[in-house]
Amino acid sequence: MAENVLYYNSNNSRYYYKDVKFMRTLKYSRQRESILEFLQGREDHPTADTVYINIRRIYPNISLGTVYRNLSLLASLGEICRISCEDGADRFDAVTKPHYHVVCRCCGRVEDLPMKWEIDEDRRAAQIYQGRIDGHTTCFYGICAQCLEEEKNDEKSAENSLTAMA
Repeated sequence: MAENVLYYNSNNSRYYYKDVKFMRTLKYSRQRESILEFLQGREDHPTADTVYINIRRIYPNISLGTVYRNLSLLASLGEICRISCEDGADRFDAVTKPHYHVVCRCCGRVEDLPMKWEIDEDRRAAQIYQGRIDGHTTCFYGICAQCLEEEKNDEKSAENSLTAMA
């Protein structure tokens, strides 16, 4: 039987359960540590494939399955966040403090949105839900600043081409 203990993670101000017996038996892994360090040095919320391509530079024999398993384990332990987007490819974020994301509909980029986290949403949902609410995630969708700039430049180029033809 699992020996679950309630922990408070001060990094993300969340309570979560850890299987203490599992944690005691979890061996240190250089590969897992490298995956975590890789994510901590990024702000672009990479996919598992991106993590795999980059970690292979350090560990050429690492398999994609090993990367997936370690990402899943780190996410279940609360060490990283898994972000599920409409495109189907999960993204990973080393920032575990609750925050919002924006997904660009043009290029697929996922960015942090510096907006106050609304804990009241959890409370409101808990009032109407029969089960237990543990938290929420929200992804906003739009067009990133870079894509908007490219769109504007493309419009100017098309306008200049039409003017030159006239």
